[in-house]
Amino acid sequence: MSDMTLFEAIRTLRSVREFTDEPVSDEQIRTILDLAVCAPSAGNRQPWHFVVIRDGAVRRAIRDHYLASFRRYKDAVLRQATEGHEAARAQVARWERRGAPDTFAETLDRIPVLILVCMDRERLGLPWGEDFSASPSAYASVYPAVQNLLLAAHGLGLGAVLTTLHLPAEREIKALLGMPAPVQTVGLVPIGHPSRRHAPPRRVPAGERTHWNKW
Repeated sequence: MSDMTLFEAIRTLRSVREFTDEPVSDEQIRTILDLAVCAPSAGNRQPWHFVVIRDGAVRRAIRDHYLASFRRYKDAVLRQATEGHEAARAQVARWERRGAPDTFAETLDRIPVLILVCMDRERLGLPWGEDFSASPSAYASVYPAVQNLLLAAHGLGLGAVLTTLHLPAEREIKALLGMPAPVQTVGLVPIGHPSRRHAPPRRVPAGERTHWNKW
């Protein structure tokens, strides 16, 4: 268990995509999820569900869907960069320095634990069917729990990352996992032991993006 303070945990939280083979215990996962559900939600409806995936065959199936989506995403970023999109160009420059996250996508199934974060639309009184979209207020009832999850993993000395590149295969993944119709997946969080130490993330100072009273 880490002794870091809350503020230290927030300042040093990183998206981790490189992991060792060291296992993650069920006790650690329970601790992480117990802290995740301390988050607030609209009307205290607590619409979250978590699917903890350890089974190798299931992880491989999700990896295949994820990898196809990642390749489309990477092509889109490269295309934006060639068109002069500033943020895309900076992203490609980071890939050139550190390597694009291809290995993460290609080896997603080797990460010890995948947690699929889900939202029960019925609990929020939302319609459900073929359309999986929802208003921003609906996601605001789940993503605070995801941030708690990431911080809890960090506090235990583990690494994690929130990704949503599985979403184009929403129907296939729901069928694979036998999920009920009203439940929508909103995030995939791989968790494991980081393969290296990470420096605190670089961020644009808040003051550069803060507007007081008007834009």
